[in-house]
Amino acid sequence: MHEQERSMYELEYPAPVVKDNSGEGKGPTMVVAMHGYADAGQAVESSADHLKAALENRQLASFNSDELIDYRSRRPAVTIDNDRALEIEPMDLGLKVLRDNSGKSFLLLSGPEPDLRWEAFTTAVVKLVEKFDIEDTIMLYAAPMPVPHTRPTVVTAHGSSSRLTEGMVSMDSTMMVPGAAALYIEKALADKGRTVAGYTAHVPHYLAASPYPQATLELLDSVAKAAQLNIPLGSIEADISRVEGQLEEQVTGSEEIESVVQQLEQQYDAFMERYRQEHPQAIMPGEEPLPSAEEISEEFEAFLASLNEEDSKGFIHTDFDDREGSVDDRDLGDDI
Repeated sequence: MHEQERSMYELEYPAPVVKDNSGEGKGPTMVVAMHGYADAGQAVESSADHLKAALENRQLASFNSDELIDYRSRRPAVTIDNDRALEIEPMDLGLKVLRDNSGKSFLLLSGPEPDLRWEAFTTAVVKLVEKFDIEDTIMLYAAPMPVPHTRPTVVTAHGSSSRLTEGMVSMDSTMMVPGAAALYIEKALADKGRTVAGYTAHVPHYLAASPYPQATLELLDSVAKAAQLNIPLGSIEADISRVEGQLEEQVTGSEEIESVVQQLEQQYDAFMERYRQEHPQAIMPGEEPLPSAEEISEEFEAFLASLNEEDSKGFIHTDFDDREGSVDDRDLGDDI
């Protein structure tokens, strides 16, 4: 390992097992959820926190915060009790191995976005991707947008492969945005021919400074579907109900706020209608994909298998006579 890489991060020893025994024959997925930039509604940070709290995880690599964080521009919070400093907010940036509810492993790069040495940091992350043979990388973003909280949260997707963005909403436009360390990693991996995608949750601009669990749920749900992961999301749904109640109290009774929300609803509905016409195969926010013929067949076979052998044979081999008058009144007994 080069001296520059050694100062950038340290690998755990002994290292946890990265690949599981699922037998899929490909490397794991890496989710990148660094907070600090493009984290409206704290959706990216909350996504990382939820994954680490809800799933089994082990540290794989720890980055050197002294090399990457400018403490004067992002001062950690310090808890002081009377005359003692009891706790300092951690500024840990690292790579963890997680296992979902079915035992499938994936990686999570999370923590504060680096303030310094973006190019060296990007090079280090790319080498870790190559070292551990990471198959897909999904970057998480959340942006303040002119959308209402009364409509399903939109997650737009872009990437180097349609496999990770198929069926999702895309912006279909060219735009210029401020740079971010995650975007550096995204471009570097794409230049290397790696499969990488970015998912951006659209957070109502008037809620961007507050926790918005709806965006967290949609980001993690998008990751779960794309990477075929079993991620528990029930606790986030409870947070959504609480936030929706608070919003209802704040909006109701204010004609000014209600007027703004109605205008945003009209813009949202018009955009979604245009997008549906231009992309008839896209899965719109709030909709579920229709099952394929193969999935329907598998579900039917599973249903038959759930029956006991005698019942299934009787169900399959029973002859039905649907001719008019074929029912014998005597068989109905007292029901006629």
